Amino acid sequence: MNVLAVVAVVALIHGSYATLLIKGPTQAVLEGESVTLECQYSDSESNISDVHFEVSYKYMSRWRQVWERSWCFYWMNVERMADRIALNIPNAGRSLEGFYRCVSDADNVTAPDNSSQVLALNVQYMGELTLSREGYRSYLGIPQELKVQLGENVVVQCSASSSEEPQYYWQKEGDDWILPSSQLTLKKVSAADGGQYSCIAEHPSEKSLIRKRTVTITLLPEDARWYESSNGRLLLMTSAAAASLLVFIVSMSVFLCRRAKQAKTNKGPIDDRSQKKPIYKGSAESIESSAHGDKQPLV
Repeated sequence: MNVLAVVAVVALIHGSYATLLIKGPTQAVLEGESVTLECQYSDSESNISDVHFEVSYKYMSRWRQVWERSWCFYWMNVERMADRIALNIPNAGRSLEGFYRCVSDADNVTAPDNSSQVLALNVQYMGELTLSREGYRSYLGIPQELKVQLGENVVVQCSASSSEEPQYYWQKEGDDWILPSSQLTLKKVSAADGGQYSCIAEHPSEKSLIRKRTVTITLLPEDARWYESSNGRLLLMTSAAAASLLVFIVSMSVFLCRRAKQAKTNKGPIDDRSQKKPIYKGSAESIESSAHGDKQPLV
């Protein structure tokens, strides 16, 4: 009987207030699309004015309230209506991925009953392609035209930031071969290897996300100077930057040394107040004493 009474009380408590519901996209959205989330009570007569949105971003472990008028959430717009509130995201981006929920500030409801179910917002995206040569930092990239010498090895890596690992493949203009890889390798290049090579990346889930980047490989003649190749130019630019930095460091060192030497030269004589003129016993500055005076200094 006591157990039944407790169950009845719990049921009465849970049935005394409406449940918060959150509505939104159930599948991943494309980057740049407009997204709207809505919160409302299961009972339309409940007061929606004490409800707000909260978000926990993908790489965060805590919930944050979405303030309606704050520069921190300028990319979101909260709209309040009579029976619901809406969170409008005009431009969905990868930084907005995460979990969203509705939370009530009413005094008669406590956690976890004061919040709705969690809605996960996933964004499908793929950035621009980046090409880099093996042995060089990826941020250096490569020019649109890659000048190489005969017999040189060429390895070009293709990459892109994406919500899922893209599918890469290479192809050469005028040829019918396709290389299903993110890396293009040409060993001991010859004149036949010259031409335009394109890296194409496709999103595995969203086929509309396709990126393409083309590089032209030009073969230099055998009598070309070393600095005419892309490797030679890069080495020359790096050496020039290092030399400029060295000249700057040496110039600053010389300048500071000269400043220190000039400051030391312009410094006046030391005012040693401990050195005073001798005082003679027979002089007016001498101290009265019973001893007969003399002209010998005390110091």
